[in-house]
Parts: sequence; structure tokens; C-alpha cells
Amino acid sequence: MDLNFTPEEDAFRAEVRSFLKDNLSTEIATKVRNGEELGKADIESWHATLQSRNWLAATWPVEYGGPGWNAVQRHIFDEECCMANAPRIVPFGLGMLGPVLIKFGTEKQKADILPRILDGTDWWCQGYSEPGAGSDLASLKTRAIREGDDYIINGQKTWTTLGQYADKIFCLVRTSTEGKRQEGISFVLVDIKTPGIEVRPIKLIEGGYEVNEVFFSD
Repeated sequence: MDLNFTPEEDAFRAEVRSFLKDNLSTEIATKVRNGEELGKADIESWHATLQSRNWLAATWPVEYGGPGWNAVQRHIFDEECCMANAPRIVPFGLGMLGPVLIKFGTEKQKADILPRILDGTDWWCQGYSEPGAGSDLASLKTRAIREGDDYIINGQKTWTTLGQYADKIFCLVRTSTEGKRQEGISFVLVDIKTPGIEVRPIKLIEGGYEVNEVFFSD
């Protein structure tokens, strides 16, 4: 097994390094290096910079707006970003929802949602953990009851990272109590501005504000 990089891979590394040198702002890199909190504008600016080169959705296929990189290219990109003190890419829309839609979504869902993730129109957050159901998601209690064309959701999510910036939230909810607990869970997409949804901040011990509680009331 040859673990050396190929000339093509070395050339790709040089391309990434040059791009970061020319496009990563000193202000943002300094914040990352010093462990300072990045604001929404910082994150959106960096996402837009990467998207201008079609490098934002590193794991997405070309047909859905990704660069079509292989595993080695993704590794090189991540490594160079770390060495340059580039911000991490917020994973919720790009790394968690997008691949699910690409694999399981309808063509309409893909056409409607994926471009809005890439261009920054929608900021997604994750609604998985609950009080009493963190890593044990089979214990979640947030319910979604079907009424005609709607699902009526009641419950609470917690530790919702960057939910204060979000337009949309993807949630795991209980739609059935029959059979195995794991089989009664569904994945739903919700506009977080919907009436009946409240986002409350959780202040961290060092005074920061990154995580939230999210309450669903009918």
C-alpha cells in the first residue's frame, strides 16, 4: 500500500492552500485561532466564500451542487483548512440534512431545499436531543400527530446548537408508540418561525450562548 500523495493530490493541496491564503480573512482566522466566538455574519461570509468556488458542500455529488471530491481530496481540504485557522463548516444543513435528502428525498424536496442550503437562504438546526433522551434517542417523547394534511407537534428539544440563527429545524419525533421504540420515530422538517415554536437560550458556564431549548406547542 502506497500512502504517499500523488502528484495530482499534491497539486490539489497547493490549490486549496492558495485559495485559503487569498480568500480567508485575517479577522476570521484570528478569531478561530484565539478560540473566539464567531457570529452569524462571520459564518455566513465564510460559507459564501466557499460556495463561490463550489467548495461548500464537500460530500455532495456534482449534480446537486457539490464538488465531487473523493475521500483523499476531502481529507486534504479539511487538513489545509485546519492549518489555516478556517472556521468549521456548520454541519446541520450541509452535512446532516443535505445527504439525507439526496439519498431519500423526493425530486421536489431536493429542488426546493438543497439550493437554499447552498446559497445561505435557509439556516438549519438539529432537533434530536431532549431532556431524558440525549444519546438514547429511542426514549424521545416529542410527538407528531397526523391531522389531515398536517402533523401537530408537541414536545421539547434541548442543546439545539446555533438554533438562535435558524430559519428551519429538522427533528426526530414520535409518530407511533407501537412495536419497537426505534421504529416509531420519524424525521420531519419544520419552519422554526411557525407559531407555537419558542427558542430559549441556554447560557453556558463561560457566559457564551451557543445552545438552546426549543418548545413545540401545537
